[in-house]
Amino acid sequence: MKSLTELTFDNRFARLGDAFSTEVAPDPIAEPRLVVASAAAMQLLDLDPALAEEPLFAELFAGHKLWSTAAPRAMVYSGHQFGVYNPRLGDGRGLLLGEVVNQAGEYWDLHLKGAGQTPYSRMGDGRAVLRSSIREFLASEALHALGIPTSRALCVTGSTSPVWREKQETAAMLLRLAPSHVRFGHFEYFYYTGQHEQLKILGEHVLACHFAHCLEQEQPYAAFFREVVERNAELIARWQAYGFCHGVMNSDNMSILGITFDYGPYAFLDDFDANHICNHSDDSGRYSFSNQVPIGHWNLAALAQALTPFIEVEVLRDTLGLFLPLYQAHYLDLMRRRLGLLSAAEGDEELVQRLLQLMQTSAVDYSQFFRRLGEEAPQSTLAVLREEFADLAGFDAWSTEYRARVDQEGGSQAERRTRMHAVNPKYILRNYLAQQAIEAAERGDYAPVRELHAVLSRPFDEQPGREPYAERPPDWGKHLEISCSS
Repeated sequence: MKSLTELTFDNRFARLGDAFSTEVAPDPIAEPRLVVASAAAMQLLDLDPALAEEPLFAELFAGHKLWSTAAPRAMVYSGHQFGVYNPRLGDGRGLLLGEVVNQAGEYWDLHLKGAGQTPYSRMGDGRAVLRSSIREFLASEALHALGIPTSRALCVTGSTSPVWREKQETAAMLLRLAPSHVRFGHFEYFYYTGQHEQLKILGEHVLACHFAHCLEQEQPYAAFFREVVERNAELIARWQAYGFCHGVMNSDNMSILGITFDYGPYAFLDDFDANHICNHSDDSGRYSFSNQVPIGHWNLAALAQALTPFIEVEVLRDTLGLFLPLYQAHYLDLMRRRLGLLSAAEGDEELVQRLLQLMQTSAVDYSQFFRRLGEEAPQSTLAVLREEFADLAGFDAWSTEYRARVDQEGGSQAERRTRMHAVNPKYILRNYLAQQAIEAAERGDYAPVRELHAVLSRPFDEQPGREPYAERPPDWGKHLEISCSS
């Protein structure tokens, strides 16, 4: 393990120069104090989790001190926001502090959110509030524990610095980790501004640093784009299978690595609702739960346009055509696993869709249903779950078909339960749980957010004494309005 001062930096993106980012120093927040830290994320940097309690830890991640070899930069990019192209965005409240190389030779970007104004702040104050910082921290680490590709969150540092949103709040900083913070919007920026030489430099950087195996192909850029399509098809399949709503799938919020990125007004489904809109600002429902698949495809098409200087249009079209079949294959495989099915059979897609339609019309809790489905033998557990459904005849017909599939595969109930509990979480990040932890943190009590983080780090495990975290939300907890404000 390393000390806090022994991190090894190799700032590859910063070396690309001023066309790609602007040098900016972090603007510290007052009286920094640790709110919560992720031991697992710290270990990615070879840091002992005990270091989080040292005063230096909060000072570093609140902008008061900086490593001598760090190179803080605000990245420039553009992107499509709610379908409309914005020609100049960039890191308006975040800084890429640098790239740390761990003992395994892995590169991790250190990205500090809420670090103050940059040339890309667009009239904003460059700050992040405690509320949004806690939400991103919890989501990043919770999705990782579920096996969903994501950026990671190392810590949240609170302060007494006031900031104004809809009301006065306090500023905080979040330290985010990812192998890269390059977005679809980076490529769009250089393409639409006609900076094709810089676009090529960016492409070569991404290929060399993150897709080196594509350089062995006859058409490296085409191989790179295909992999981006493949990764995003699998990512969004995992979102849909686990009921995760991102909320703001602008192209500047899409990582080139195919990881979940830039958490804002996200939500996990409570009662299943395919049309759920988690973003209070999304009046048209562009980023509703059911729209995440077509929007993922739309964003990939936007990236494809930016890659036309390097890849033939027909190749791009053919590659884009792979997205939906790949998504469907990944999604169906995940849903089979959630249902405890080992093999593929004709009619499985219809079996899944009929179940979701029944859940929709009866407002059945999405996560609880699958967890309870594996608890006991199908006949017993289906008899109990039946009480949740309004269309009893429809559920009975579905149950008969499902039981036939389970019987066809054989195996013991103990094996089935173990298999299903390994993919069906008991604990998920419900909005009301996050809200309760946030309200406590705003009063200066950080124990609830730390406890919630600990619970969500083991979502599939039975955790005696923590059963209340697995309960259905109260009515007020199902109707929380989350906006982009941060």
